[in-house]
Amino acid sequence: MTGTLAAFAVVAFAGAMVAPTGVALAEQQPVDDTETTFSLAVMDTQDLTVTAEGATIEPMERSAYDVYVTPPPEPEPEPEPELASAPSDDGGGPLYYTGGGAPAEWMAAAGIPSSDWGYVDYVVSRESGWNPNATNSSSGACGLVQAYPCSKVPGNGYDPVDNLRWANGYATGRYGSWEAAVTFWKNNHWW
Repeated sequence: MTGTLAAFAVVAFAGAMVAPTGVALAEQQPVDDTETTFSLAVMDTQDLTVTAEGATIEPMERSAYDVYVTPPPEPEPEPEPELASAPSDDGGGPLYYTGGGAPAEWMAAAGIPSSDWGYVDYVVSRESGWNPNATNSSSGACGLVQAYPCSKVPGNGYDPVDNLRWANGYATGRYGSWEAAVTFWKNNHWW
């Protein structure tokens, strides 16, 4: 009988120690960022002094600790595109094009009639492949239509609208039309 009573006392004692923790875990209360389920359970436990036939069990001392959670790093900002100077005889030169856009937008902004866009496409596709920053390494011709010298283009020779605006005047002034400019290009492979 004494053994059964002792076993019951041990189970009861364990239940008394664990029950508050179990209750704290079961209760879902809002917590702030510094509280954890464990820290809430520790606050709910009780210190008990139990006397068993003259022996005293002292309350357990708990020590505190701090946990530091490293915050996630902030994303690095997108680098600003660098503007590089185009090669030029005068040491300065226009800036390379870093903007966006599409050929139809550039031709419309340059004032080229849509009826000539096919001719413009023929010339530009062969001269630069529609790369506004194309530069001929031997001659220094620049931009979509490979203006030579690049300084002929008012504004910036690498700006597609400036380059096409200049090319429109060149094609109609020298050849009479974009169609005639394409005919010349087909016969000579330059314009």
